[in-house]
Amino acid sequence: MSSLLIAQLAALAGLTVSAAGLAARWREMAWRPAPVDRAPAKGDPARGVLYAFTLGMAPWAKECTRIHAMAYLRGIGFHLAIFVGLVALATRSAWPMLTPMIRDAVAVLLAVGAVLAAAGSAMRLREPNLRALSNPDDHLSIWLVAAFLALTALALWNARFVVPMYLAAGLLFAYIPLGKIRHCLYFFFARRSFGRFAGRRGVLPHPTATFPEGAR
Repeated sequence: MSSLLIAQLAALAGLTVSAAGLAARWREMAWRPAPVDRAPAKGDPARGVLYAFTLGMAPWAKECTRIHAMAYLRGIGFHLAIFVGLVALATRSAWPMLTPMIRDAVAVLLAVGAVLAAAGSAMRLREPNLRALSNPDDHLSIWLVAAFLALTALALWNARFVVPMYLAAGLLFAYIPLGKIRHCLYFFFARRSFGRFAGRRGVLPHPTATFPEGAR
């Protein structure tokens, strides 16, 4: 059995563990009873959910992203690189058909994503509030993703890194249901719950502001 096949089986095993773990957590969340809002409805929950998953995530809709624009952009670039890395992993057999320019562009994007991941961990170590809130899982999760992105970038440039890429992917997949990376699942529950509640209360989408005569 070749080392490549062993690494691919390790990645597949990690993916299986990840899928089973996330499915179990999904069932657990789906079966939990939703809190009952006894206040009179003032808006449409569906509109609130739609807003929460679209414009509600725009930088101008959140005070924290307006104040910390660089951190927001770092997060966007980091998560974009993750999505690209997963697509690159899933389409590994098609890499020979890519032009050198496309492979280089993808590799550079993934390498930048790895750097952004490292920057996020450095921010948690340097900023006092983030350092106090962070735990070993926060750093381990970031570095597992950074290693996967870096090795995938290297694999695009040099086939010798394909085996390490698959091994890093398997380790990352297996850890997803155990650590904070599982927020990729909780994100959907949280945004839906937030949108339904705020939409029913008439808070989202934000109503047009009105001012008393002379207040302007």
